[in-house]
Amino acid sequence: MNIRSLTRCALMAALLCVLSPVSIPLASLVPISLASLMVMLAGSVLGRKEGVIAVLIYLLCGMGGLPVFAEFSSGITVLFGVTGGFLFGYLPLAYCSGLFYEKGKDTRSLLTGTILGTVILYTIGTLWFMFYLKTDLLKALAACVLPFLIGDALKIFLVCLLTPRLQAAIRRWN
Repeated sequence: MNIRSLTRCALMAALLCVLSPVSIPLASLVPISLASLMVMLAGSVLGRKEGVIAVLIYLLCGMGGLPVFAEFSSGITVLFGVTGGFLFGYLPLAYCSGLFYEKGKDTRSLLTGTILGTVILYTIGTLWFMFYLKTDLLKALAACVLPFLIGDALKIFLVCLLTPRLQAAIRRWN
């Protein structure tokens, strides 16, 4: 990795840290936040490798005590708490978003990667939620997936619109 690559990772991690705490708490214990949008952008704009590094930096900042998780929370207890599966699920979300866009360089590939990454995110988050709260699948799906489908579809649409423009700006910067 060179200085520009490290700078891109740090800037995306900083954006994640600033925007992820902005959230709407829900009764289900899983809040609506901008984190997944930023994670998809991290992967699609930076690529799978740098996107995952940016997400790792974000997770380490939160684990280290910076209030960067939803609702300005932080710490290892949040990382391994009820929403911890979603936090760890951000890694494959960034990877899939980056991998598919790197391979196809078109909206269809990006759409496929972000949808697959979101399904993996939902799966990891929901399974962890079930394990943590000792609840059944239907209750977990009602808490972890159903309230987020429309919002995540909008986020995916935004990522498909923004990614080509942001990548063009990065190419000019390089």
